[in-house]
Amino acid sequence: MKRSSFIAIGLAIAISGCSTTQEAAAPPAAVRVLSSNAVKGILDDLQPQIERAIGRPLSIEFSTSTALKGKIEQGEPFDVAILVPALLDELAKQGHLVAESQVNLARTGVGVGSREGTPKADVSTPDALKRTLLSAKSVAFTAEGQSRPTIEAAFEKLAIADAMRPKVMLVGPAGGPVAVAKGEAELVMTLTSEIIPVPGVQLIGPLPAELQSYVTIGAARSTHAKDPEAANSLLRQLTGSTLTSALDAHGMESVE
Repeated sequence: MKRSSFIAIGLAIAISGCSTTQEAAAPPAAVRVLSSNAVKGILDDLQPQIERAIGRPLSIEFSTSTALKGKIEQGEPFDVAILVPALLDELAKQGHLVAESQVNLARTGVGVGSREGTPKADVSTPDALKRTLLSAKSVAFTAEGQSRPTIEAAFEKLAIADAMRPKVMLVGPAGGPVAVAKGEAELVMTLTSEIIPVPGVQLIGPLPAELQSYVTIGAARSTHAKDPEAANSLLRQLTGSTLTSALDAHGMESVE
């Protein structure tokens, strides 16, 4: 009986030791990020680099800034939010974000895209863009996207708002480029940084300067971040040379 007791105790200690070892070897918790689709392409490319730098995996959910703001207001857990500054300001006032942590990352303008392999239309001047839009059978853009006000203002300035109404295809988050890639829409108008990374779509060009408007993307830490230092480390990476050196290739530019 004594021998059996010793064996049982030994097994219990061994199991306990294994359990402790497994707990010690558990991977670090992921930093939860709610991010605008505007930076999806660049974050997809840089995620492995950033994860190595901060020593944590990233769990990123992409959508429109408006949709993500709603999720945050409804209590969605997160560590860092990457949205347009106006919405970050609102969320900070509501107590969801640490105002002092807010930083600007980059800005991007609105562009026009078509299916890869098709002849590139001319959108370099207001008159050229007007002809291209009027000749298109359909134009897709995001219903809640930050680019929509710029697009609709361009239609008004070009005096084609009524003519474009039956051609417009309003889509969900990041749906415009996908619709063009699938052949469901002829053109997409959205943030340039959202067109470039989508397979099957080509960027025709940005809107002419007279019609262009830029969307700035910022980031801030949640007031309820599980690990504030890990969140701060991510923010440092998002404003460092790793990101800024990759902006141009993703249709973005530094914020002055």
